[in-house]
Amino acid sequence: MIDIDYGFVRIRLKEVMQKQNVSINKLAFRSEMQRTQLKAYIAGDIQRIDLNVIARLCHALECDICDLLEYMPPSK
Repeated sequence: MIDIDYGFVRIRLKEVMQKQNVSINKLAFRSEMQRTQLKAYIAGDIQRIDLNVIARLCHALECDICDLLEYMPPSK
């Protein structure tokens, strides 16, 4: 089987938090999420994106989904 490079999706949570000057503690409170789960999203250490988590983050940060996720095409 040929391994095809489709690119990847990058989570821009850290950048959005920095731009809005929101700490992880404040975001955890606003989104009603655990800091450990937020840390995994900030570091990009997740395998599957949970749409409920993305919805919570968009609501808490008052942003759009395209502010949090970015498609990175494959390098050719």
